[in-house]
Amino acid sequence: MTDAHRTAAGRVWLVTGASAGFGRAIAEAALAAGDTVVATARRPAALDDLVAAYPDRAVASALDVTDPARVAAVVAEVVLWYGRVDVLVNNAGRGLVGAVEETTERELRDLMELHFFGPAALTRVVLPHMRRQGSGAIVQMSSMGGRLSFPGVGAYSATKFALEGLSEALAAEVGRFGVKVMIVEPGAFRTSFNGGDALLLSAPLPAYEEVVGGIRTNLPSADGKQPGDPAKAAAAILAALDAPETPLRLALGNDAADAIGASLTRHQSEFARWEPVARGTDFD
Repeated sequence: MTDAHRTAAGRVWLVTGASAGFGRAIAEAALAAGDTVVATARRPAALDDLVAAYPDRAVASALDVTDPARVAAVVAEVVLWYGRVDVLVNNAGRGLVGAVEETTERELRDLMELHFFGPAALTRVVLPHMRRQGSGAIVQMSSMGGRLSFPGVGAYSATKFALEGLSEALAAEVGRFGVKVMIVEPGAFRTSFNGGDALLLSAPLPAYEEVVGGIRTNLPSADGKQPGDPAKAAAAILAALDAPETPLRLALGNDAADAIGASLTRHQSEFARWEPVARGTDFD
């Protein structure tokens, strides 16, 4: 895109990780609804077909969310082109399987840059524009692994727990400015998450084979067989954003609903058992 200004149709979306999976499905749903989408990816050529299908309302832009300078530049470009950003979707991500001891420092830090520091930077850069316009929505693509965790996904869950904690505070801070925040917690959906370059496996240690070996094998083998439909997830996200009361957290998929519901029950039960201890630790 070379001209400095275009007239936007509908809302202006900025979607990261839009070349595949949830990002692609959300971009397609927004465009089908008549909105304008700036779809970003590390390799924007993967978005050529999307731009060709919607030449007046879709723009592809190169973005690695771990590059702060590029984050600021992309937001500045969108505001220059369209005058506003109505919806930011922080979607770019990947998987990592490994016990905590198996996970290297580099693996953990790189994943935190991608899942936490990148979205945090985009959020901070977009917020002044949303506050100025008195409206906007920030969609944080988390996971059911951002609400609960289990062996083999500790590093992944840690990044999503961090994003959810930041976003919960953010929602309470920016609601007064007309800005919505929604955390999306999908289960297993038929995206590229389980296969190829999107899923990293830490080098295994024999000591953890019993508890991590299953997920190390099962996640890649489930690629293409996941129960969740990304198009239905995208439709649910758009519907939730348009609802009179947008939820802070939106679980998606039967597996996510089952796992999160069971986790909430366990947490409530544990709290009830130990509540007397909690209440017995103040000064007399």
